[in-house]
Amino acid sequence: MSEVKVDSRELTKARVHATALVDAGVELAPEVVVGPFSILGPGVTVGAGTTIGPHVLIERDTTVGRNCRLSYGAVLGTDPQDLKYKGEETVLEVGDRTVIREYATLNRGTAASGSTVVGSDCLLMAYTHVAHDCEIGNHVVLSNAVNMAGHVIIEDWAVVGGLSPIHQFVRIGAHAFIGGASRVAQDVPPYVRMAGSPPKLYGLNSVGINRRGFSEEVCRALKLAYQILFQSGLNVTQGLERAEEEVEQLPEVRHLLTFIRSSERGITVA
Repeated sequence: MSEVKVDSRELTKARVHATALVDAGVELAPEVVVGPFSILGPGVTVGAGTTIGPHVLIERDTTVGRNCRLSYGAVLGTDPQDLKYKGEETVLEVGDRTVIREYATLNRGTAASGSTVVGSDCLLMAYTHVAHDCEIGNHVVLSNAVNMAGHVIIEDWAVVGGLSPIHQFVRIGAHAFIGGASRVAQDVPPYVRMAGSPPKLYGLNSVGINRRGFSEEVCRALKLAYQILFQSGLNVTQGLERAEEEVEQLPEVRHLLTFIRSSERGITVA
């Protein structure tokens, strides 16, 4: 990065490069760095310690949390790519300590929800696209060129492999792992591994849940629930009923069963 200079307004002790364009209404917390040729439009708020690299565009009505890192060419807060959008005021919200890499694009919401939300401690790799009205939880990893349609929900700790398209209104459950180049057209249950096009399940995300400190009791219960739901030959309704009867109803198991029961698009199966 070129030498960063403090602009004449001394925006709350932020460091703004002389070539950056910053709207008069932008709010920059202390220790924010804005790199060369970046553009920050009206209604933008940036939390303390966040670094905005060169040639970043934050178009409007966007909140970026503390200690985030926005890399070269990232584009945030642009209008939704939705033909129903009529210019209504909507927002984009990004949590703390999230990293957004080169050329990622994040749109604002539409009137449907009013916002697009990305949580804290996420990693959005290069060329990812987060469409209007999406909700991304905390600790989520989107690998290179993941492309999300509108209204997608991704729960905490999920990982999506590169080059994967995600259909609108799909939900991806907590701690799920999706392999690269997978076509995600239906809901992916929590705690599972899914890959392929057409996609299929490949068991529990055992590596992920072990790394995150799940107890042996929880792992055993989730494994039994998975076997009943996806390997017993039962249909979804029968599997849910048997899992409720035979598996200890730990919070993680209840979350898995509730997620499946509430699915509107149907779930990816083994």
